[in-house]
Amino acid sequence: MTPLRLHDSLRRQKVPFEPLEPGKVGMYVCGPTPYAPAHIGHAYSAISFDTIRRSLRFLGYVVRYVRNITDVEDKIIRRANELGEDPMALAARFADAYNSDMAQFGVMPPDVEPKVSTHIAEIIDLTAKLVANGSAYAVDGDVYFQVDTFPPYGKLSGMSVDDLRAGASERELVEKAKKSPVDFALWKAAKPGEPAWDSPWGKGRPGWHIECSAMTVAHLGQSFDIHGGGKDLIFPHHENEIAQSQGAYGTETFARYWMHNGFLNFDGEKMSKSLGNVFGCDQIADAVGGEALRFFCVKHHYRSPIEFEVDEIRALDGTPTGVRFRSLEAADRDLEYFYVTLSKIDAFTAQGGDGGDGAVLPEAEKLVRATHEALADDFNSPKVMAAMHEAAQLGNKLIAEGKGIDKAVRRRTLARVARDLRAVGEALGVLANAPATYLRDRRDRLVRRKAIDVTKIDRLIADRAAARAAKDFTRGDEIRNELAAIGIELLDTPQGTDWRVHDDAS
Repeated sequence: MTPLRLHDSLRRQKVPFEPLEPGKVGMYVCGPTPYAPAHIGHAYSAISFDTIRRSLRFLGYVVRYVRNITDVEDKIIRRANELGEDPMALAARFADAYNSDMAQFGVMPPDVEPKVSTHIAEIIDLTAKLVANGSAYAVDGDVYFQVDTFPPYGKLSGMSVDDLRAGASERELVEKAKKSPVDFALWKAAKPGEPAWDSPWGKGRPGWHIECSAMTVAHLGQSFDIHGGGKDLIFPHHENEIAQSQGAYGTETFARYWMHNGFLNFDGEKMSKSLGNVFGCDQIADAVGGEALRFFCVKHHYRSPIEFEVDEIRALDGTPTGVRFRSLEAADRDLEYFYVTLSKIDAFTAQGGDGGDGAVLPEAEKLVRATHEALADDFNSPKVMAAMHEAAQLGNKLIAEGKGIDKAVRRRTLARVARDLRAVGEALGVLANAPATYLRDRRDRLVRRKAIDVTKIDRLIADRAAARAAKDFTRGDEIRNELAAIGIELLDTPQGTDWRVHDDAS
């Protein structure tokens, strides 16, 4: 078991990770509130914590991963009323779509996926505990957590209760009869057009924050190892989770470690519908493929803000016709390099086996060790990626310049490089496809994006084959050059001539 240090948002520094049970990790990540199609921001957070989960497994931990579906919430109800749809049906529809979208990016399903609607009894029980011990109070069917009863409030976010109170709305205090404007809702009295359940305080529904506390306790216990989510959830959501969970059970610790992924920015701006920089998951997958987005994300540290570069495409008259995802296209080219490398190694080792058991070149021993060290240092995926590039460079060098190296050692080394690249790729959620499948799909995307005439290419390749058969090599070279001029690179293999689209940054 590799010793691990991770950054704890509560302590604001990297600390040794000591799980409640040695070798096992209980991990809860805030999932979606499904009221609209998922976008790239949802994907980045899901990929970040899926990578942490995979990395923990790579380091030898057994992980119980819980990610919820918040299917009872204000936004869902508003959206359902706008569409004239049942809120539960709308949430279920978008939750299914979310899971399908995340699968495109290599995000594994959670071990447990609790829904608010199936945990109402646990939510009511938790709320009742808070009322009974004086941490919460009921007013006209609403129930509020009394922040003043929890002195550590604000420790996670660094917020001062006095400052929060001074900035709160006095109008809300009067309208809702709260004891303090900083008190927050645990249970909301029923309103027309909203789903409602029976409770000790009358018909109503849960507040947002209490939902995650109840689901976490139900599936991981009153204290567990890791709680994750985006930085935007630190306040008020995670701050309130701590207060109500510890307030209910009298525990000193709710989550032992808090982890938060960084923001996704577009040319220095946060993602915002008003700025027009919210991009859907299908839009990304259609443009560059889901794995390219994943690759782009894991090239960055999960806590770092990511700058996402997008160009607007315009017609000759200046009319906007679409967007180009420059950052993702670069990641896709980088990802192609790894798949081409694996394809070459697979073809090379298939010719004469992997060389059997025995020693490999010392350079081939580095990747797995470097990955353990990087992931054990707060899941440093950029360092892993650098080590993967070194391994791929070694593989390409051995294929191109293997003279003077024992053939069996060379084959064993190449087989080791490919095996370790795939194993480390599993820890990051990349390189899981067969190279031929990935490269074919990538070519198809480029053909669509560049509007390439495949019929013309096939005809020219056939003409070239005929010219070469007639020993007219001059004409064969002319056709190769003609294809190269339109960005098509020919690949002559023992199985025949294939082709790829030359994808540069222009």
